[in-house]
Amino acid sequence: MRRGSAHLSNRRARGAARPRAGGGALEVAVLNRQRRRRADGARLVRVLRAAAGALRVSGEVALLLTSDAPVRRLNARYRGKDQPTDVLSFPGPGGREGLGDIVISLDTAARNAKRFGRTLPQELDILALHGFLHVLGYDHESDDGTMDRLEARLRSRLLGPRPRAGSAGRP
Repeated sequence: MRRGSAHLSNRRARGAARPRAGGGALEVAVLNRQRRRRADGARLVRVLRAAAGALRVSGEVALLLTSDAPVRRLNARYRGKDQPTDVLSFPGPGGREGLGDIVISLDTAARNAKRFGRTLPQELDILALHGFLHVLGYDHESDDGTMDRLEARLRSRLLGPRPRAGSAGRP
């Protein structure tokens, strides 16, 4: 696992049915449950909608922005890892019934942004995109590199050039 990235895509097997293609925009519900750091919810909605458009996916996703403590509890409960992480993903049934939920710790994101030479908004863009791919059923821990390649293409296309610090993981 790279950079403490986490996901809960076990509920959807690799190669499982894809979310509804085509027909409508991605609906995004952003919930900011922390107050220590600024986060531009509208920017993250644009990133997720652009990714959905590029992948021809529609439906609904919830994006929860929170701190380390709630993410640590979720990570312990669902993954058996009693530590905070940057992003958790919970795939849903798909389409209008919900593609799933993405949970981002702004505390961990801020530490990672500093570590990788990015701004917090840049790091949040990357985490939202990464979490979205997990919600769609991609899994870099068990695939043949498909998710990593797709994420790299989408980052290049949607997020533009970003500072690079190292070559491992999602920097």
